[in-house]
Amino acid sequence: MVIRLVAVAAFATLVACVPQPAPDSDATPAVAREANDAVDRRQLMADLTILAADDMQGRGAGTPGGERARAYVVSRFEALGLAAPPSGRLQPFQRQGRRGPVSGFNVLGVVRSTATPERWIVVSAHYDHLGVRDGQTYNGADDNASGVASLLELARRLRRTAPRHSVLLVAFDAEEQGLSGARHYVENPVVPLAATAVNLNLDMTAREDDGVLWVTGTHQNPSLRPPLEALAPVGPVRLRFGKDTPQDLGENNWVNASDHAAFHARGVPFVYLGADYHADYHQPTDDVARIRPEVFAAATELVLRAFRALDEGLDR
Repeated sequence: MVIRLVAVAAFATLVACVPQPAPDSDATPAVAREANDAVDRRQLMADLTILAADDMQGRGAGTPGGERARAYVVSRFEALGLAAPPSGRLQPFQRQGRRGPVSGFNVLGVVRSTATPERWIVVSAHYDHLGVRDGQTYNGADDNASGVASLLELARRLRRTAPRHSVLLVAFDAEEQGLSGARHYVENPVVPLAATAVNLNLDMTAREDDGVLWVTGTHQNPSLRPPLEALAPVGPVRLRFGKDTPQDLGENNWVNASDHAAFHARGVPFVYLGADYHADYHQPTDDVARIRPEVFAAATELVLRAFRALDEGLDR
């Protein structure tokens, strides 16, 4: 499916000047207050479809397609009213990647809390993918247009129901080039790593073909598991813990599989949420047509509840 960039240009004109929300004053957990706030499935699928369109040319880091994807993410952050940090909306970098030198830009947005303003949750999802190789476009619908779409839905919800802790939302670039954007970030953090309570990383949130959204990182950070264990399934999707123990070998161990690895290497607790490998992983067939909207919406709702559970549970 080819989605022209008219949508990108339209979103770029929507620069919202909405003040940061104040935290809710009552004692009811946010996850309970959001019970009737459903995922905006139409916007969720629109974000994924635009990012995974042929026009984005596989969103390769440092390519024109990657630039177009970045422009779209920036426009959506601004349309949602996300503040930029003092350092600016974009964090440029140049590094040695898996396939040679790579230039990229991380995209940053902030939601401040007045309850615990100096303690941060960094929520991340990489927007790059593999680009065009041997004449084939790798659209990366699940990997990782889906994680970015879920992150944008979380941002929308944070604008409606404020978090207890301040939140930095980061769309990382060049994950497919050796986690380059994330590695640059932890070497040049926008908020101090010592003040970062947890990195919640979203990578492949749409293809829960087996009904499982994996939770990786609680073996390394056991205190983060109880709030997540309490979460019930959403529709056909449930949480499952693992892929982070010494018994999980090779590609079945996800501790270093995505951008959260850069945080883990610096001693920052992490939780990685993502679907298992499927036949379209890192293939040109990872397209929007393979995604079931009802499953993606359910998985995204579970992501949002996981965030709220962590946000509330950090103080306990």
